[in-house]
Parts: sequence; C-alpha cells; structure tokens
Amino acid sequence: MPQHADLANSRDTPGEAVPTAETGTVAEPAVTGPPRRLIVLLAVSCGLTVANLYYAQPLLSELRHAFGISSATAGSLVTATQLGYALGLLLLVPLGDVIEKRRLVTVMLSLTIGSLVLSGLAPGFPVLLIASLLAGTTLVVSQILLPFAADLAPDESRGQVVGQVMSGLLTGILLSRTFGSVLAGATNWRVVYLTSAGLMAVLTLVLRSALPRRAPAGDATALSYGGLLRSTARLMRKHPALRRRTLYQAAMFGAFSVFWTTISFVLTEPPFHYSQWQVGLFALAAAGGVLVAPVAGRWADRGLVRPMTAVALAAAALAFAIAGVGRQSIIALGAAAVVLDMATQATLVLGQQVIYQLDGQARARLNSAFMATFFVGGAAGSQVGSYAYHAGGWTAASLFGAALPALALVGWLTELRPRKNRPTP
Repeated sequence: MPQHADLANSRDTPGEAVPTAETGTVAEPAVTGPPRRLIVLLAVSCGLTVANLYYAQPLLSELRHAFGISSATAGSLVTATQLGYALGLLLLVPLGDVIEKRRLVTVMLSLTIGSLVLSGLAPGFPVLLIASLLAGTTLVVSQILLPFAADLAPDESRGQVVGQVMSGLLTGILLSRTFGSVLAGATNWRVVYLTSAGLMAVLTLVLRSALPRRAPAGDATALSYGGLLRSTARLMRKHPALRRRTLYQAAMFGAFSVFWTTISFVLTEPPFHYSQWQVGLFALAAAGGVLVAPVAGRWADRGLVRPMTAVALAAAALAFAIAGVGRQSIIALGAAAVVLDMATQATLVLGQQVIYQLDGQARARLNSAFMATFFVGGAAGSQVGSYAYHAGGWTAASLFGAALPALALVGWLTELRPRKNRPTP
C-alpha cells in the first residue's frame, strides 16, 4: 500500500524505540494525537453538516401554514430527513473503509448542496419531502469524519478526541434550531435552505484543501460493494456490545426527536404564543447540554461507560417527567430540554467509545450500523411523537418520550458485567 505523508497513517502501529543521545538507553516513542486545528475543523464540519437535519424542526408550524397541511403531515418532513440519513448510514458510510475519505467527503457534500437548493426552491410539500430525503442521505458526511477522528487519536485519549468532535456535531444540532428559526423569522423558510447550501459550498472547498489524505487499509479494501454491506451486517451479529449500544441510542434519539419535533407546536400555542424567533431562542436553552460531550469522553477513557449509561437513561426519562408536569412553565420546559440533551449526548459519546474499540479496521462500518439504528429510532420518534401530540397533546407525547429511555434502562439491567479486557457494552 502506498505511504502518505499524513499523521494518521501510523496511529495503530507502535513506532520503533530509539536510543537517546545522552544515555544510550532506549526511549519509548512519543504518542501524539491529531493537531488541535484539525480537531476544531472536524468538529465545525460535523456541526455544520448535521445541522441540516434539524432546520425543519422549529419551522414545522410555519410550514404547516405555508402548505396547508396538518401537524402530523408536517412532522413527516423530519421523519423523511432522518430516514434518508439512516439510508445514507447503511449504504454510504461503509464506503469510508474502502474509498479515500477526502474524495468521498467532497462528492457527498456536492450532492448535499444540490438537495438543499432543491429544498429551498420546492414548489410544494411533496417536492420538499423528496428533497429532504435526498439531503438526509448525503448528510452522513459527519459520520465519515467521526471515525476519521477516532483513527487519528491514540488509544488512551480516543474517547476525549471523539467527545471533542462530537461537541461540535451536537452544537450544530442545537444551534440549527435557533439559526433556522431566527433566519426564517427575518426572511422566510426558503432562505434557511438556500443559505445552508451556500455554507455547504464553502465547507466543501475548505475540507478539500485542509483534510489530509488517508488511504483505506485492511481486508475491506478487497471487498465488492455488496460484500462491504454484508460485512457490516456480520459486524452487527458478531458484536453483542454493538447491538446493545445501537438499541440504547435508538431509544435515546427517539426520545430526543419526540421532544424537539413537538415542542415547536407547544410553544406556538397557548399559553406561550411564541413567534419563530422566540422558538429559536428557546432552543438556545439546551445549548448548555453540549458541554457534557467532552466530559462523557473522559468518563469513557476512565472505564465508566456502564454506570454513566444508566445515569443518562434515567435522566432522560426524568426530563420528560419534568416537561409533562411543567407544561405551562417555560422554565420547566427549558430545564427538561437541557437534561434531555445532556443525557442523549452522554450516551452517544459513551456508545461510540465502545464500538470504536471493537475493530480498528472497520470503524466506518461499525459507525454505519450504530448510527443507522440510531437514526431509525429518531425517525420513529419524530413520526410517532407527532401522532401522539395530534391525538393526545403534550401529555401523550411526554409519556411516549419517557417510555423510550425507561425501556432502554430495563435492557441495561439485563447486561452481564463485562469481563476484563472486553469492551464495555
């Protein structure tokens, strides 16, 4: 395999010991991680790309009026985007193990730009729905960049590096609601999509010039595309820890989606009567939750995955209890948003630390299986949450949201304690 002048090529291969000039003794090679500027770039890139999945959430009320559709139909826009994302995770992310990553990222972002332009120019809701599905499929760029960051990091700090990049991704999720609401309030919803298309064009050029080339390695490079997808399914069967973490995160992201898909309806109705920009400001209340991602990475590096997973699952259920009881209080709803976002972010970072330890040559495929299930849960949460709100209001949506992490916690109770040197599920 050709060698590339890239700091990542030898991450998993110990360097040779070198005698020091002063003592003649053998010194261990220093273990270095990726440059700080590269971590920042990866974090910002993940945040900007994944934000496109969530611009529609605070706009659902406006879209409902613009197209003359019901709240349940409007909620299907979020579902379509997340289903598209799940398809991209299953069908495109595994290519990160066999195609040079910078090239793959460039192609996928170019397709994203076209989908966003189509969204902004959509003449009717069906076109917007199709464009959102297509955009969701190509927005999995962030899930190619995350394993890339894990590849660059040394074993002893991988959780921290992944947590730092995840903090950028999660900041993008949180601020996307504010950005979308404020921009739509000042202009209209179409400008949100067209502005994002411009941002993606700039990001494509920056990543094309700044990302180091990283050639794929391992047995996967000899696989056909069909073989690559089958090997992803085999990884799911092979690793019980992967199956558990995908189910936990599907439940958590389902709960997360229930809350953020329906909260815009709550805030624009009595007693609040919030405008679009006020809904966007509410989304900022949850931005503090992003601070937990690097902390969760450190928990993972210290071997606290199992206990902190239980704490996060319980906290998510508690968040919906707070939201349900405090339906008339913006303070209670804001507190619930912060707790829920912190819990979701914590389980995500903890889960990624587990799966990235399973096979260093298959991180893109492991991430594909993990995140695809994760987003199927999110899509289901968005759609069922919309129907629950339509049928029984905020009380029904809150009960459904609380049930998801509660069920995951029941599953956690069935775990066997991990043996030494085995990845914690």
